[in-house]
Amino acid sequence: MAGIIFRFFAATLISGSVTVAHAQQGVSLANGVFLVAKPMLIDTQFRETVVLITELEAGSGPIGVIINRPLDIRLSKLISGIHIPASFDHVYGGGPVALTQLFFLLHSHEQPAHSVPVLADVYLSGDRRLLESVMRGNTKVSAFHAYVGYSGWAPEQLQLEIASGGWYVMQADAETIFRTDSSKIWPELMRRAASQYTAIPNHRSQQLASLSIK
Repeated sequence: MAGIIFRFFAATLISGSVTVAHAQQGVSLANGVFLVAKPMLIDTQFRETVVLITELEAGSGPIGVIINRPLDIRLSKLISGIHIPASFDHVYGGGPVALTQLFFLLHSHEQPAHSVPVLADVYLSGDRRLLESVMRGNTKVSAFHAYVGYSGWAPEQLQLEIASGGWYVMQADAETIFRTDSSKIWPELMRRAASQYTAIPNHRSQQLASLSIK
């Protein structure tokens, strides 16, 4: 995976306030939710995955990163000129799009420069300046995960996939995103989804796939 490129989002997207409404539970989030792949999901690229998604601009297709697909490679092997602490020297496969680009999620009580808020205290970026600041300890974070590539959908595409029964949609949380043993994330969320979704009345079953931007 040589030739990693850092990508960053336009400042106009950072300054905007975006909210994703989780219609399945009626929960209003900061702007991120988990997509939990159902066992019958046809797309093999997302088999047994959990994707943290956000919509950076109202009307655009959502983007996200797969949080439970660790790669057998170290961040220090992908980038040069930066000392990577051992606790941050892991890489995950974020998705099938832009596989030469690096993104990362940060857990911080304050929003770092050059980042996009996804959840309370969780921020997304692809900016090398911010990465260098985090690795030097100048930007304090309590957790950091790096991702090669990302997952993306055209407008309305994801809603159709959810409506067809491919995904559960669940409230995202920082503890799950930055969990050390990522192999337990999908089974745990599947167990949680089984209890949550069986409690939803049948007459609402056709309304469960709706994602909206406020």
